This record gives sequence, C-alpha cells and structure tokens, in this order.
Amino acid sequence: DAYGDERHTEIVDVAPEIKIEDLIAEEDMVVTITHTGYIKRNPISLYRSQHRGGKGKMGINVKEEDFVEDLFIASTHDYLLFFTDAGKIFWKKVHEVPPAGRITRGKAIINLLNLSPEEKVTAILSLKDFSPGKFITFITKKGTIKKTALEAYSNPRAGGIIALGLDEGDELISTKLTDGERHLFIGTKMGKAIHFSENQIREMGRTARGIRGIRLSKGDEVVGMEVVVPHISLLTVTENGYGKRSQASEYRTQNRGGSGIFTVKRTMKTGDVVGVKSITDEDELMIISNKGKIIRLRAADIPVQGRSTQGVRLITIEEGERVVAVAKLAEKE
Repeated sequence: DAYGDERHTEIVDVAPEIKIEDLIAEEDMVVTITHTGYIKRNPISLYRSQHRGGKGKMGINVKEEDFVEDLFIASTHDYLLFFTDAGKIFWKKVHEVPPAGRITRGKAIINLLNLSPEEKVTAILSLKDFSPGKFITFITKKGTIKKTALEAYSNPRAGGIIALGLDEGDELISTKLTDGERHLFIGTKMGKAIHFSENQIREMGRTARGIRGIRLSKGDEVVGMEVVVPHISLLTVTENGYGKRSQASEYRTQNRGGSGIFTVKRTMKTGDVVGVKSITDEDELMIISNKGKIIRLRAADIPVQGRSTQGVRLITIEEGERVVAVAKLAEKE
C-alpha cells in the first residue's frame, strides 16, 4: 500500500437509476372521461358523500353536446388499459393522465393516446401488473363474449394492438380481469340479465371474435358485465335516476348464450337500464348525469328488492337530464 494505511473512503456502485414513478405518491384517483373523449384525474377527496336522492355536485363542466360517459377509481401507480370501439388496446399509467380541476374537462384522449381520427375509447381496465394465470374477459354491445390471457396484452405498441375482432356495427362495452373460475353477470338496456360460469368460455387468441354471451331481443343491447362473488348484491341503475339492489342468489346460473331473465321492472318512469354493478353494503357509488352532475352515495342506503321491482330514486334529475353511468369506489386495501 503506497500510503501505509487503509483507504478512508469507500468505493460503491453507482446508485440505481430512480424511476419517475418512485417519486409519485400512491393515491386513489377519480378518472373521468367525457363522451367526446376528454380525460382527467382528480384526488378522490374532492368528492363528498351525499344522501340518496340528493341534487349532486358538479363534477365537470362540459359543453352541451358533451357529457361524462365514464368514471372509475384507480391508484396513481396502476396501469390503465384503454380498449377502443375498433377493438384495439392502448395502455398508460394513471399518473400519466394529466390532473385537472373539478370543473374542467381535462385532456383530449386522442392527444394522450395514438388513436385513429374516428376511434373512441369504450372500455377501460385498471390493474397492478400483467400476472400469469389471469384473463381479460370482454363483452360487446351485441352480446359477444371473449376470454384471452392477460399476458397477451402486456406489450402494446404506440399505435395500439388488436384486443379482439369485432363484427360490423358492434362495439366493446366492458372488460373484466378474471382467473378462469369466476361467475359472470351480464345486464342489458331492456332490463334482462344472464348469470353463467366463466368456464363456459374457452380461452381464445388476442385477435379472435368471441362467442355468444347472451341472446338479445330486437333493439336490446348489453350495458354492463360484472364478476359475481358470494355475499354481493347486484345494483341496476336506470336513465331516469332509479336504482335497486337484488341478491345475487336471485339469479340462477344459466347456460351461456341464453336470453336471461328480467332484473328490473322497466317502466316509462324508470327509463332504460344504463348500468349494472356488483356491490356490498360497504361500497360507495358515483352516479353521473349527462349534464355533468355527480352524486356520491353509500350502497347501504339503497334498499335490497326483488328482481321484479323498479327500485327507488337515487338521484334527482331535471328536464332533459338523464343518468349515463354508475361507478363503484375502489375497495381500500
């Protein structure tokens, strides 16, 4: 040793590169999307809980020809998978969605994703990672269902990749993350529903078209799909602000592709069904109108009723106003 003593400094490896995500706090966000394709995120704390039948709080300012079409809750670190009406998939991290004030529309999705001019996002899924042994299950407006391994979607290109093949005039309505052993509940605009086991759907490739999930009457279309688990109830919400919970046990398991059974008494007063959700007493819900009004309420405040009832008023709407979506707040982990 040239200096006759030990080195006083320690040589260490270069510190690992810090990813931008490491600097972003993990926090639940409310992500809203408008009919004409604007997206934004806001902290969930911006929305207060209200009583059933309340007037709601303006969640967004929109032009007359626009309205809030989708709302969901996801962590800043989650992946957002964007599925389009053209059957393609794009993905982003939640923190890549620009934050915006409560009454602004946000950023045009076409500027956030590399969409074709006429392409529109019709379904969104949030997830932590692309674990093996999981599937994405799709349902389309015309009742076609498909199940594909989640890993098949882990490497989207900038221009998106094919998520599923679609027949002309059909579009994607809902996507669910499943494990091959789930039970599925599909609801329609005219108040029909079908409940069957996921194992009735064989796994298909990424570009496959799928098979019939529910047989629809003329003029009917699928409005939503939920995963059924024990001890949940199924919420049905209509365009005129009515809603009801029914026990999942009221819906017997049927074979895939049948016409289903009625889930709500549909009348002129209730209007068409706009959404179905699986909920528990602990859940909180967001209900959104075409005028940009959002009301937050507790699931426990909505009475459990039989399948043949029309439900109770959940939100007070004005003339020309209608409910367009219902969303469930994410469970706390």
